[in-house]
Amino acid sequence: MSQTQLLTRLTHVCRYDRLERPRESLNGKSRPVKVYARAYIYFMQNLEAHDLQFKIHALLQFRYVDPRLVFREVAPNRTKPIMGEQSLRDLLWVPHVFLANERSSDILGTAEKDILTSISPDGTVIVSTRISATLYCWMNLQKFPFDEQHCSTVLESWMYNLDDLVLLWEHKSPVTLAPELHLTEYVLLEMFTNETVINADLSDLRHGAFAGNYSSLSFTVHLAREMGFYMMDYFIPSIMLVAISWVTFWLQADQSAPRITLGTSTMLTFITLASAQGKTLPKVSYIKASEIWFLGCTGFIFGSLVEFAFVNTIWRRKRNVEVKKVNSKHVLKQALTPRPARKDMSGLHKSHSCTSLADSATTVSANSFNNYLTVHSFPQKSGSSQTLPVITTTDVDRAPADAQSNGNVAIQIDGQTNNGTTNGNGWTTMTPQEVAIWIDKRSRFAFPIAFVIFNVFYWTFVYYV
Repeated sequence: MSQTQLLTRLTHVCRYDRLERPRESLNGKSRPVKVYARAYIYFMQNLEAHDLQFKIHALLQFRYVDPRLVFREVAPNRTKPIMGEQSLRDLLWVPHVFLANERSSDILGTAEKDILTSISPDGTVIVSTRISATLYCWMNLQKFPFDEQHCSTVLESWMYNLDDLVLLWEHKSPVTLAPELHLTEYVLLEMFTNETVINADLSDLRHGAFAGNYSSLSFTVHLAREMGFYMMDYFIPSIMLVAISWVTFWLQADQSAPRITLGTSTMLTFITLASAQGKTLPKVSYIKASEIWFLGCTGFIFGSLVEFAFVNTIWRRKRNVEVKKVNSKHVLKQALTPRPARKDMSGLHKSHSCTSLADSATTVSANSFNNYLTVHSFPQKSGSSQTLPVITTTDVDRAPADAQSNGNVAIQIDGQTNNGTTNGNGWTTMTPQEVAIWIDKRSRFAFPIAFVIFNVFYWTFVYYV
């Protein structure tokens, strides 16, 4: 008997109805059909985060027993199974299984060559189909780009509930990945299978208008994102841009053009870099790890711009200030709420003619931008060629007596560049320029140290929390 004759006899309309599922009875009670599934994955496309989906090419195989197709007694000499393609499958009852999380799916190639059906002598039917499917993967991007994703492929029975059909994974190698399968952006950590029961009711129409419990199979791949691309194209360039913004601290505070150009250019470049990376992601309501990095780096670049505006404002002030101690607390306090220098000439042995000179010197120094001051209190006599003695604050005790008695005194006040002038009462007088330079010097160390601390907390969070 040929295969065609045997198949015609087995599937004759008088004895075989392809619309009826196979039935087995146990103690007079009908048992559900057990359908064993197996999957072979030979292609998997990288997850597309903006669409929350991934694509696979797989071979799905279903195995079950149909007692109506046993031909061991009809053709005892035939030991090989009956083989066929789609035309054979169209003659048989097959379980209606669908991909529950699919976006789209197709049978690869032509139906004839991508569907294989076999019937063994004991009635075991094996149906194999090569499919291409685009599946949804509900991704959690809170730690992007340090995220790990679990993406599942879910198979469910469509027509038959648990009373009629049960889906089971094969005991040996239920899901196999092709050896040449390779993902460019992810690394496969593990893979596991699961068998569950889906409860459907009339409200969600998950299974049409039929309520009940339906058998479901799923296999899940655990993927971790590779960091090489994001380190080279996002994190290292952003670190370099933040470091470049600190160059402004080595420029003088009155050099507005180069400092503004440097700050704004680094800010715009970093925003462009971050926006190009963010276009590949969906708009979600929670904050991602990449956004925390973006906000942190933006804050440091913006902070360098604010620091420039602060020191430039101080640089342009007219009055000197006095600080009790040259440290961060007192200098910043005086910078924020400046107080004019104290009119105290302690340490100078003033004569009666020098008292008015001290007040005059204070008035002139308020309008001066350096630390050198010459005061002429009385005009010289006509015809006199006498040169006024220049008396420094340290040499005033050694000034010639005749220079003091004549009332013609020139006083030169020497200040200390960057460190201010210390008065006899312990207070230090600093010019606005000295305060601005002092703040710039501290910023050269404060900003890098703060950025290192930010990195320690950030990388600890993404890898250990």
